Amino acid sequence: MKVDGHGQAKVLTPYEIGKLFEAFEGDRDRALFGICLYTGCRISEACSMLTTDAYDAAGVRMKITLRKANTKGKQETRQIPVNAVLKGYLETYRVGAGKQYLFPGRHGRGHINPKSADEILRETCDRLGLVGVSTHSFRRTALTQMSSAGIPLRVIQEISGHRSLQALQRYLEVSELQLEGAITALSF
Repeated sequence: MKVDGHGQAKVLTPYEIGKLFEAFEGDRDRALFGICLYTGCRISEACSMLTTDAYDAAGVRMKITLRKANTKGKQETRQIPVNAVLKGYLETYRVGAGKQYLFPGRHGRGHINPKSADEILRETCDRLGLVGVSTHSFRRTALTQMSSAGIPLRVIQEISGHRSLQALQRYLEVSELQLEGAITALSF
C-alpha cells in the first residue's frame, strides 16, 4: 500500500469506489476519475483528453480515445469502449466540458494539471479517512478487476497500453480469495 508517496497504489474495493464517487464534489471530478477507473488509463492521459475524444455531435462516443501524444510511451493511440456507468458520468458532465480540452485548466488555459487532480483526490480521501489511495489506484483497480474476472492478459494489455505482459503483471494484485481458490483446486 502507498504511504507518503512510497509503495504501490491501493486497489480499491467496490465499497471504497462507491464512497469516493459519492464524495466527489462535482460532475467534473466524477467524469475525470470515472475515465481513469473505467478505461484503466493514467491520470495524465485523462487530464489531457480533448473534448472530441469523448463526445461527438450526438453525445458520448462509443469509444474513448487516448491519443498517443498523451500516453506514457507515446507509442500508439488507444480506443476503449465506454462502460455504461462512465457514459452516465460523461452525459452528466457534458455541459461542463471545455471547448478544446475535456477538463479545462484554471481560467480556461490548457487542461487540468494532474497535480491538481491528485490534490482533489487527496482532499476527498482525507474527508473519507481512506489511506493508501492515489490517482494510480483507479488504474490498478481497473486492471486487477479485469484480471480477477478472467479477462485474458493480452486483452488487458491492449486496454492498458503496457508494452509487455511483464510490466502489466506488476499492476495486478492477487487476493486472499484467489489464493484460497487456487489451493482448493488441488483436490485430487
